[in-house]
Amino acid sequence: MSAAEPDVARGVLFDLDGTLVDTIGLIVASFQHAVMAVTGEAVDEATARSWIGRPLLPVLLERSPTHGEEMDRVYREWNRANTERLIRPYAGIAELLADLAADGVPMGIVTSKRREIAQYALDSVGLGSAIALLGTLEDTSEHKPDPAPLLLGAKRLGVEPRDCTYVGDATVDVLAARAAGMRSIAVSWGAGTTADLEATTPDLMVGSVGELAAYLLAR
Repeated sequence: MSAAEPDVARGVLFDLDGTLVDTIGLIVASFQHAVMAVTGEAVDEATARSWIGRPLLPVLLERSPTHGEEMDRVYREWNRANTERLIRPYAGIAELLADLAADGVPMGIVTSKRREIAQYALDSVGLGSAIALLGTLEDTSEHKPDPAPLLLGAKRLGVEPRDCTYVGDATVDVLAARAAGMRSIAVSWGAGTTADLEATTPDLMVGSVGELAAYLLAR
């Protein structure tokens, strides 16, 4: 943990991909498949990882304004077909969510994923009933690093933004939390590199689920 730890907030909002559920390999492979299938171009892992955390279609339209929508379709089709094969749980996350619930901590998920596929990902690792989806792609017109999704999540949680912590694995998560007036916790087991995350100066950086649990449950 960082030397200067922030006060523990009353409500906790989580990112999904790379934070609660290990979808990194699935997402990278989905990007690589979609771009190759439609344009014949290869995408390296570092580039694909850098796209994680943002809405899918704008990323692919940036890659190719001409073929972005077709890549979006191919990505979604391949991703759904391979989710159960490639998705993985993170050890300790189910227990952390159960402990937070037992302590009466308000919590939920704010993600850039579509609601249906986000729920499918949670169900695939047995977390479907453990935590609510409070904000998904369909819920706001602006997306991370814009604060709008996080502010909506806090509203639905019934907690003031200043009393919330947002936990995520990407630089856009830290930036969105700061813009929303929330505390930020960056986790190092997801898509973002430690150097990139540290450069955004989160309130706290953790390297394991156990470290995250020790902080969030210190109430």
